[in-house]
Amino acid sequence: MSSSPASPLHLAIALDGTGWHPASWREPAARPHELFTAGYWADLVAEAERGLLDFVTIEDGLGLQSSRYGELDGRTDQVRGRLDAVLIASRIAPLSHRIGLVPTVIATHTEPFHISKAIATLDYVSAGRAGLRVQISARPHEADHFGRRGFPPVDLAQLRSPAGQARLAEHFEEAADYVEAVRRLWDSWEDDAEIRDVATGRFVDRDKLHHIDFEGRHFSVKGPSITPRPPQGQPLVTALGHQAVPYRLIARQADVGHVTPRDAADARAIVAEIRAGQEAAGRTGDTVHVFGDLEVYLDDDRAAAVARKDRLDTLDGGEHTSDAAEFTGTASELADLLAEFAAEGLTGFRLRPAVLCHDLPRITRDLVPELQRRGLFRTAYEADTLRGLLGLARPANRYAAATA
Repeated sequence: MSSSPASPLHLAIALDGTGWHPASWREPAARPHELFTAGYWADLVAEAERGLLDFVTIEDGLGLQSSRYGELDGRTDQVRGRLDAVLIASRIAPLSHRIGLVPTVIATHTEPFHISKAIATLDYVSAGRAGLRVQISARPHEADHFGRRGFPPVDLAQLRSPAGQARLAEHFEEAADYVEAVRRLWDSWEDDAEIRDVATGRFVDRDKLHHIDFEGRHFSVKGPSITPRPPQGQPLVTALGHQAVPYRLIARQADVGHVTPRDAADARAIVAEIRAGQEAAGRTGDTVHVFGDLEVYLDDDRAAAVARKDRLDTLDGGEHTSDAAEFTGTASELADLLAEFAAEGLTGFRLRPAVLCHDLPRITRDLVPELQRRGLFRTAYEADTLRGLLGLARPANRYAAATA
């Protein structure tokens, strides 16, 4: 029988355009004309920080947004185009103070070396609040932007076939190697590698910089990085998973896994699968948070939330569905659901506001106080770093340990 959560919940917000409903940009307060300004993103992160949330993720991609999985849809009545997520996070970092910043990174076509130094830089700019959300791309039109390799056409039905699963597994194996190379690059400078001794003229101790000599199927990286070890040692790594293949990536390489349970029993099964994967990967002693993703429509009563969703669907020309469960209701009802899911082993949640200008303030000003009243959420930030907020220790440097 399920019990109440043993410890307070963690909460993250997924930021994407004007919100997760494709018609969200048409709401009067949505600010679509400001989507490509720093001020717009700064305001969103400030609101999330006002609610004492653990971190925000920022969506990204290598192709235009599309309502179809494997191809462009040609629609011009939905938000298309976005800014680079890592650069948004870097711009916002000096304007925020305690909340974590986790941009999405596409592993399939980018280089681990470039991303390692970008996220290390973000960790310095934010004073220890950086992370990344690793994502793969199997879409042929995105591969065409780079020209290094071609992918056959794919849709969700094909991905569910044995051949599709094998192809997906290869992409996620590449992503696991990618994260491993990035993690090693973060460790390639020991913490005290910088001497900065003006009297002797020594700035760096060369013996404390290490070649990582990573060799994988898709790339090899010699190292060391050009950026000293980040303030957190290892910035946060997160990944989204819907099934067994990405669950293995979460179990092997992530600090936080985002999953999409449909009910409490589904949440329990997903957590068990990821914990088994941790054991298989030799990470039984590591803390790996499992966050449930929910798309949320919050109002004063459930009828108003349902009516708002229906109105947005009508504007968009059809019913919007999500890869995550959709919640329509009140903050109190959502708090009930989060507690029910948490009792099955989820340690936190990443909420996707359907309309950012409406649902994000509802989360910070209605849901958070409700959770606080129940003793399920913090009343003040208790740490200065993102790892600290999530109860993750600063890890030792693997190369320093090997040298010792």
